Amino acid sequence: MAVSPAHDTITVTGITATGFHGVFEHEKRDGQTFRVDLTLHTSTRVAAASDDLRDTIDYGALAQAVVAEIEAGPYDLIEKLAGVIADRVLSEFDPAGVTVSVHKPQAPVPVPFDDVVITIHRERA
Repeated sequence: MAVSPAHDTITVTGITATGFHGVFEHEKRDGQTFRVDLTLHTSTRVAAASDDLRDTIDYGALAQAVVAEIEAGPYDLIEKLAGVIADRVLSEFDPAGVTVSVHKPQAPVPVPFDDVVITIHRERA
């Protein structure tokens, strides 16, 4: 039985930057910290055999792309931010699929809470 390349994953967690996303004016004006976790579904077979960075996804470039998207916008919803990040990762880094979690721990929620997280999964068309 052949193994699908999507069975391999590369995960980067805790990519953090200041963004200006939210439905309230003060969120767009003042900004807040957003954190992103990514899991890329890809084949690592060639990289494992070659031990060459050119045969895998460059984690540094990936993290920089995510920070650029957090700092872009502004967007009203973190669902939109997650979608923009997923689209960029799919087009720029070419995985079979990507799971993106956007954390908004300073969301304006009127009761005590730890975090708000939106998680999406997208695959290449």
